[in-house]
Amino acid sequence: MALQLQSSFSSFSTHSTSFSSSSSSFNHAYKYDVFISFRGQDTRYGFTGYLYEALSNKGIHAFIDDEELQKGGEITPSLLSSIQESRIAIIVLSPNYASSSFCLDELVHIFHCIKGNHRLVLPVFSNVDPSDVRHLKKSFGEAMAKHEERFKNDMNKVLKWKEALHQVANLSGYHFKDGDGYEHKFIRNIVENISRKLRFVPLHVADYPVGLDSRVPAVISLLKMDSSDGVHMVGIHGIGGIGKTTLALAVYNLIVDNFQDVCFLENMRENSNKYGLVHLQKILLSKIIGKDEVHIVGVKEGTSLIQQRLRRKKVLFVLDDVDDYRQLQAVAGKVDWFGPGSRVIIITRDTHLLKCHGVRDTYEVDDLNKDDSFQLLIKKAFENDNVSPSYTDVLNRAIAYASGHPLALEIIGSNLFGKEVQVWESALDHFEKHLENKMHEILRVSFDALGKQEQSVFLILLVVLKDIY
Repeated sequence: MALQLQSSFSSFSTHSTSFSSSSSSFNHAYKYDVFISFRGQDTRYGFTGYLYEALSNKGIHAFIDDEELQKGGEITPSLLSSIQESRIAIIVLSPNYASSSFCLDELVHIFHCIKGNHRLVLPVFSNVDPSDVRHLKKSFGEAMAKHEERFKNDMNKVLKWKEALHQVANLSGYHFKDGDGYEHKFIRNIVENISRKLRFVPLHVADYPVGLDSRVPAVISLLKMDSSDGVHMVGIHGIGGIGKTTLALAVYNLIVDNFQDVCFLENMRENSNKYGLVHLQKILLSKIIGKDEVHIVGVKEGTSLIQQRLRRKKVLFVLDDVDDYRQLQAVAGKVDWFGPGSRVIIITRDTHLLKCHGVRDTYEVDDLNKDDSFQLLIKKAFENDNVSPSYTDVLNRAIAYASGHPLALEIIGSNLFGKEVQVWESALDHFEKHLENKMHEILRVSFDALGKQEQSVFLILLVVLKDIY
């Protein structure tokens, strides 16, 4: 057993690298609002320069590559980092864009960064036809023919470039040709659209968001983000404290830029019980309409107003902690309430509720695996990865005791933060002696669904953790 535990700790440093990356990714602390990819000789002192200035004047933090970064002919680490740290990418596809291997490498990396997380990419077809980009005709075909000759010993690179051009040509974007109208009006339209997208502020996911690397792509797959037809509802279900809302927050942040209007409706069970269904409707409508106060007399009026306001809008709704079918009927009764491309995510502990509402695509949040449990417990208990091997045994005991439940791990880690090994041992001994197997049983069901005696046992856990030292 000791060897197995030591192995887990020796590999922890490896896991922590990807964990740190995931944390920043899911919490979305972007350095730039917009990254602009363009062919310098075509548009630097014209369209792209004016676009950059217009974005800056609007208070939008945009990254534009300066000439110094391209002198080596290859993408620098700083440029790769700028792409990764940007919320939106604008691709200015001008006639000579494809002649630059640098631009094509940049484009490939942009699509690599957005894969699986659906960050927004907006192509601007500047004096080019999207079909020429898609089918490699005219200047794009000529450029790729030259690349094939130059890189005939590395055709895999050329194939990646072609695939990236095909991808960007298939995206919905902006089209402008000389003589179509005033360029400044065209640029203003782009900036206003970007500004609307950026008003959706990413939400904080968790201090230590673990176990999301595989779960987030799975939920996004269920949402069918590549389909613009129809409305899709997806349910996220699991026991209380298992991480359903954390998962939904991470998904929300990654796809929010794809919608006209959004609303993350928190704590529906609690707010509904305290203030009623009309209160939920008012919150939702105030988000969409943009007013602090929305006047609704009753639930029926609220449902009618929601349908009226949203049936032509592409919206994203996340309904958190739904426990009553009437809550769904009040804010998201049917798919035809919303415009094509809309998505509704329902977070609940009740799978029967999802079935009653006709939600076929569901995702169950399971316990954390051992590696993720180690990460969460260590982060909560030590706030860094420098853990003495003397803690190996007590950490393993705590993880086994919590059974992969995030809430239990956070309670244990937070309350034993900075304590010596002996304190950990004393606390765990006390749990095992006085609480027997109640911990596992209680964590398997909602706290609110427990009887008074079981709730008391759960609260004893909190008290013991705080007072055992």
